[in-house]
Amino acid sequence: MWRSVFAFSALTLFGAGLTGCALNKFEQREPWRDQTEQACNAKRLVETTEFVTPVKEISGPGVCGMLQPYRVTRLGKGTVALKQRVTLACPALTEAEAWLADTIQPAANLYFGQPVAEINAGTYACRGRNNQAGAKLSEHSFGNALDIMSFKLADGYVITVKGGWRGTEAEQGFLREVFLGACARFSTVLAPGSNVFHYDHIHVDLARHDPRGLRRICQPLIKFTPQLGADGVPRATARPRPPERLPAPPQAPIDVEEDDPYGVTPMSARQPARPPAAQLAHGPAPVGRSAPPVAYAAAPRAPVARSPAPRVAAALPPEDFAAEPLSLTAPGLDEPIY
Repeated sequence: MWRSVFAFSALTLFGAGLTGCALNKFEQREPWRDQTEQACNAKRLVETTEFVTPVKEISGPGVCGMLQPYRVTRLGKGTVALKQRVTLACPALTEAEAWLADTIQPAANLYFGQPVAEINAGTYACRGRNNQAGAKLSEHSFGNALDIMSFKLADGYVITVKGGWRGTEAEQGFLREVFLGACARFSTVLAPGSNVFHYDHIHVDLARHDPRGLRRICQPLIKFTPQLGADGVPRATARPRPPERLPAPPQAPIDVEEDDPYGVTPMSARQPARPPAAQLAHGPAPVGRSAPPVAYAAAPRAPVARSPAPRVAAALPPEDFAAEPLSLTAPGLDEPIY
């Protein structure tokens, strides 16, 4: 019985291996990969140090591998540690260094006031895209891709892509600056929200999506105004210029009438002062000439008749109410009323 179980298991694994090989047996290594890598190495774009060392060629399995791999333990000339050692080809390593210098570090200083000290990233792995068996080979299979899971700042604070993408305002701003900076350098950038496979990391690679290598994929589409320029310098905050203050318009004089100081009388009931009688008789004065003064004779005042002062009646003596008792009966009734 054990022999039957062992034989069945061996056949199952062998069949699965054949199936996987059959799905990828027609995939070939594109010529542009070796050409791009050779051109990058010819320009000496990678500076070898104790943190960046060249290793022997990786050939296989299948078409996986690279002509001149580099084993990297630190980036930024040794200033940024890598949580785990990565293996990259010349083109991807060159762009990763530029991305770190032009976007990642300026964004960290802008949003947190300190640089990034460590990056948790993954690189070379001969596998299908999204770790799906039988799928087209991932750019990780050629040392042409990088997965970023988290950033650690100089004070030890860790910004994870999974939590920070919807985290604090500073974390969101920092990761979106990093994301847009990657879109300017890499041909493929996938962040949380692009698909179900990239919910916890940012994937960047230099794949060719068309024969000329001009098409780019940058997902997801986000609404965000970057605060960093293309050179990594923070942009000046554009503040609207306040309008110039204009002088206040002249105000009409306040009409305060002596006969109505509190404005009780309606304006329609107020009549303009009448001109003198002489002016009404002779008409208005001609324009440009002043009217001659008019002399008025004082009218004689009639004597005021004074009425005699009223005479005050003499005070009457108080009545003696005790002389006659008050009757408690009404007229015509013999019994008193209570």
